Amino acid sequence: MENKNTEKQQKATALTSKYEGTVTLYATTDMPCKQIAEQCHVSLTGFRAYLKRHYRDLILKRNGLLTDGIETNTVKLRDKRGQTFVAHQKYKEAIQACNDSNYIQYNVSQVARLFHLDGTALGNQLKLHYPEILEWREKLRKRLGIQDNVSRGVRRDCKEVYAQAVELIRTTSKNLPQIAEECNVSLGGLSQHLRFYHKDVWEKKIHEREAMIGHRRRGEMCGCSRLCEPMEETKEKYKEALELYRNTSLTIVAIAEQTGVSKGGFRNYLRRWNRDLMLQRRGGTPAQYEDGCGTDLTHTKRFLKSTAGKYAAAIESLKVNPRPVNQVAIQFGVDADNFRRYLRTHEPELVAGLGRKRAANGKIVACQSEDKYAEAVRLYASTPEPLKMIAQRLGLVYNSLGGYVRRNYPEAKQKHEALLKAQNENLK
Repeated sequence: MENKNTEKQQKATALTSKYEGTVTLYATTDMPCKQIAEQCHVSLTGFRAYLKRHYRDLILKRNGLLTDGIETNTVKLRDKRGQTFVAHQKYKEAIQACNDSNYIQYNVSQVARLFHLDGTALGNQLKLHYPEILEWREKLRKRLGIQDNVSRGVRRDCKEVYAQAVELIRTTSKNLPQIAEECNVSLGGLSQHLRFYHKDVWEKKIHEREAMIGHRRRGEMCGCSRLCEPMEETKEKYKEALELYRNTSLTIVAIAEQTGVSKGGFRNYLRRWNRDLMLQRRGGTPAQYEDGCGTDLTHTKRFLKSTAGKYAAAIESLKVNPRPVNQVAIQFGVDADNFRRYLRTHEPELVAGLGRKRAANGKIVACQSEDKYAEAVRLYASTPEPLKMIAQRLGLVYNSLGGYVRRNYPEAKQKHEALLKAQNENLK
């Protein structure tokens, strides 16, 4: 316990010294996080995470959200989507002016210059978060006759460039980077085009992505907006091991030793990306193969392929020549109890044929004996022919047949005796 506490203290001290200069710059200047990280030669992501965890009050102070008497942990920095607090404060007055008829004679770029802002940036803010203001301005300017004859909305050339990409987004589950690369268009431009002019598609993708959170399924988009697929280097790493797992009966340990991959890593790769193969080895159903991601493997545990190969010859022999399981186990050198358990799990029909069943008269008889002596019993009960002659004619052992009839079909003997008595009376 003391060693663990010492290690934690050492890590905390190392982090403090690593980000000490960055925290000082963040607290005393208005430099953005990216510039601070570059100047101090630290990771931008790591720096932001360190600030959120240990200096949340500084983040709130910079964003104007730090209020006396309020717990810092209860203040929400921003929603999942929408304007940040900084952007809202920056463009608030200009957006109010755009929504004011007193500024209707100015276009958006002129309004932006009045408030010392960039015209394109203000236009983007309006398109993303206040599209109703733009619609109101266009209608009012048209009615007042102060149009500037500037075409607004999506340009024809942009519409043609992004048409294929928009259609792929509508009809497939691919993410934006994949579609942008496939259609040879700018990722940022495609993202902006969707946000401005295809908000229905954008919102649909957002809802689909949120619905997939916690329901990762291979080949479909997951919550982080990427297809749920292993990386190419991971596929290549386990390619040989996966082929051996699919086509042989080797265990995971043997495959890992043979291919030189980590046993734990390969097992995790199988569980995450190839659960259908694991279900096949565990005796799963075809329906479970299709729904591999949603099937609990602990409920499908079965013998390995190597075990199936071990008992294959014995099972085939038992199917061709039904006989007691103990005899088959001795003949093929396998453990009788384990072999019997395997048969019950994987060959229930075969076990049912080898077991015992209830005959028509209510007696419990061996299935094999029932099939073997059925014709002899029928003849014995319906004709006066002696049982010994019936046994000889059908190629059966007389003593075995006689014992079987006496134990299980005493009524057949009574019927036979009645037929004999009737025959003797007729002869008299």
